[in-house]
Amino acid sequence: MCTTCGCDDAAGPRFTAFGHGAGRGHGHDHDHAEPAPLTVVLEERVLARNDLLAAENRRLLAERDVVAVNLMSSPGSGKTTLLERTVRELATHRSVAVVEGDQETLLDAERIRATGCSVVQINTGEGCHLDAAMLRRGLDELDVAAGSLVFVENVGNLVCPALFDLGESCRVVVMSVTEGADKPAKYPHMFRTADLVLVNKLDLLPYVDFDPDLCTERIHRINPTAQVLLVSATTGEGLAPWYTWLREVEIDD
Repeated sequence: MCTTCGCDDAAGPRFTAFGHGAGRGHGHDHDHAEPAPLTVVLEERVLARNDLLAAENRRLLAERDVVAVNLMSSPGSGKTTLLERTVRELATHRSVAVVEGDQETLLDAERIRATGCSVVQINTGEGCHLDAAMLRRGLDELDVAAGSLVFVENVGNLVCPALFDLGESCRVVVMSVTEGADKPAKYPHMFRTADLVLVNKLDLLPYVDFDPDLCTERIHRINPTAQVLLVSATTGEGLAPWYTWLREVEIDD
């Protein structure tokens, strides 16, 4: 059981690799915290162990000059559509790979595979987030080339993924205009950890009650250093600055 949020992942995560480098990993393991009387003690143990694994991931990625982008959002933000378009745009200039996180199905991995990109699907069962150990196994399956850009599409959830450092180079939160401008205020920890916030589905702005300026103001109240970009993964509007940001992001070593 995930002691920080109560999700039951007793079956363990399942890995399905697509593309070159697939099959280089070997099985999986999932360590469970030992029983203890206080939830806070369990949480500290789980997060402390995760942070150690994340630090190792970060070191290995830096050694290979690999940039890992942790994409987080609620379900339905358009994250996979954004990723499909981004992969197609950037893959001609740089090696790109994707780690897909979902509770069930291979649907998103199949969509990414159709772009020609190497991808591994991590199904978490009832688990509601990826952790550092899962990312490491996913990277092993992909056998990521030096100098690559790796996108990690985390499980759709605006709470638990924010708690778990994966060893990523940067964090990007994707939200959409259909979700409402109040999301940063309701889920502050997620937005507090973001390096960049992409406000997606800009093409739907005329049809919904959404105030971009208010949303940006709320993000900056929580996280003054976060960049905010308004984009449409459907039409391509606003994506040029997103691609520029990705090209300029530095490895956190």
